[in-house]
Amino acid sequence: MRTSFRNRIQVFITENRLKLLGFTNHALFYLSLMGLVVFIYDTGFIHQANTKAQLSSFYSFYTFTIFLILTWRIPLMDKLSIRRGWFWLEYLLILVLILGLILQLFSHHLPAGSNLMIRYFKNNFFTFVVISYIFLMEVSRRTLTLYQVRFNPALLFIASFILLIFIGAGLLMLPRATFAGIGFIDALFTAASAVCVTGLIVVDTATYFTPFGKLIIIILIQLGGLGVMTFTSFLGLLLQRRSSFQNQLFFQDLVNEESIGQTMHAIANIIKITLLIEFIGAVLIFSSIDSLAIKDLGDRIAFACFHSISAFCNAGFSTLTDGLYDNRFRFAYGLQSVIMILIVLGGIGFPVIWNMYRYGRQSFVGWYRKILHQQPYKHSSHIISVHTKIVLVTTAWLIVGGTVLFCATEYTNTLAEHTGVGKLFASLFGSITPRTAGFNTVNMTQLRVTTILVYLLLMWIGASPASTGGGIKTTTLAVAILNTISIAKGNVRLELYRREIKSKSVRQAFAVMLLSFLIIGLATFLILVFDPALVPVEVAFEAFSAYSTVGLSIGVTAKLSTVSKFIVILTMLLGRVGTFTLIASMLTPHKSLNYQYPAESIIIT
Repeated sequence: MRTSFRNRIQVFITENRLKLLGFTNHALFYLSLMGLVVFIYDTGFIHQANTKAQLSSFYSFYTFTIFLILTWRIPLMDKLSIRRGWFWLEYLLILVLILGLILQLFSHHLPAGSNLMIRYFKNNFFTFVVISYIFLMEVSRRTLTLYQVRFNPALLFIASFILLIFIGAGLLMLPRATFAGIGFIDALFTAASAVCVTGLIVVDTATYFTPFGKLIIIILIQLGGLGVMTFTSFLGLLLQRRSSFQNQLFFQDLVNEESIGQTMHAIANIIKITLLIEFIGAVLIFSSIDSLAIKDLGDRIAFACFHSISAFCNAGFSTLTDGLYDNRFRFAYGLQSVIMILIVLGGIGFPVIWNMYRYGRQSFVGWYRKILHQQPYKHSSHIISVHTKIVLVTTAWLIVGGTVLFCATEYTNTLAEHTGVGKLFASLFGSITPRTAGFNTVNMTQLRVTTILVYLLLMWIGASPASTGGGIKTTTLAVAILNTISIAKGNVRLELYRREIKSKSVRQAFAVMLLSFLIIGLATFLILVFDPALVPVEVAFEAFSAYSTVGLSIGVTAKLSTVSKFIVILTMLLGRVGTFTLIASMLTPHKSLNYQYPAESIIIT
């Protein structure tokens, strides 16, 4: 009888395996979502003793439920999926959960030395790790399915930023995120500034937010810099070890990869390289901090991690009231050098990082085989793309030119307190940071008008495409200038590095420039309408800074009215997602026509 019943159960499970697996996946997702909400409630609010006891009981029951569902799901999955993905992590998680349950059930019979381990499993951090892991994995799997639905990729990209901004605003309004509470508008502004990696602030990040609030801000910066869709998709691919054709098409333009088959491989390496750069940056920042400047070890680690992520993502947020102009770091040129390198690496764009990584790997492998194995060096042509060459050359010219101009205009002004090499470092920093980074090592309110004009130009240009920065982008400027020279020479095509630049790229460059002026001009006009008492030059500086996601200000941000804050929020969002991207996503693509009208010239000049 028992054998017959067991057989019927096995047959039922076999016939309905996919349905049961789908139900189990949904259950895990909603349970993880519920657990995340409860954990946010637990962490973000101040509770009485009885509430804490109830939450502790919930966590114990929740952990046991997750353990049962994970254990139930593994037999339902086919062996191929388990082999392809990183499901060994689930096995590891199940083993850890078993250990935790055993320790809690038999804690009275264990030796005294086990108390530390028991406290760890009863700690909220362990529960948070379990909840976060399950939630991230389930969200990542569902993110991949979105690309298979016929959503407009650009709209999906924009919607992810808007959703993240509102979630971030809600988290920043939690009682434990700030010392004295924060209103919705200020929370929304801060969240938008973090997600759009801008750095404009209406409240002092250093003194207004608790360590929990600063953690929320840096997570928003990281997700906003990489792109929440990119990050979750990467996790999903990491689990499944496979990708659909729609997934690859979605990310092909992001990494400027000609081969569709290599797109997801490039995405995975970009994420890995990004995290590696931020880790190395944090280590270098930590080593460059004087123990007298920040005495507590934990504070030094937090400072290093926060500023490494903020610098690479070109966010400009700082845990210091005066930023890097703080007396303890104003002359810390070693620290400033690390920050500058991180800013440049984050601003050149992911396609360039990936392209340089491929070139470096190919060169290293080639020379390694030649020297150690006596094999002939095999040169692969055209590894460095035209895009990479344009970005690197333009970036170099902007850095050198900006340094010279800043030094010339501020030599006897804000640079007066620096001596010798210090003036060069401050000028170099003053040239790099306006192109979307937002850090400052000089008093911004004391800048001369000529320097402000230089800053406006650098902010307008911004970083490079597919980077963490904003602005019209270096390639747009380069293509526009080269096209102007080409027209003046009477050329009918724009050619560079023995390649012809497509007319679509040229037309898009001028469209981006025009749209940037329209948005910046409209933002400046509207802010002056609602805040007529503000100085026009300062408002224009704010609008340029917001659209180019720079974060520099000359003292206007805190004076903005509620309506003006909304205008700046929209400007930051448009600058981050791209005005051209937004317009393109709203218009229906025009089908190619099989006819062509007669051409006719119009008078331009």
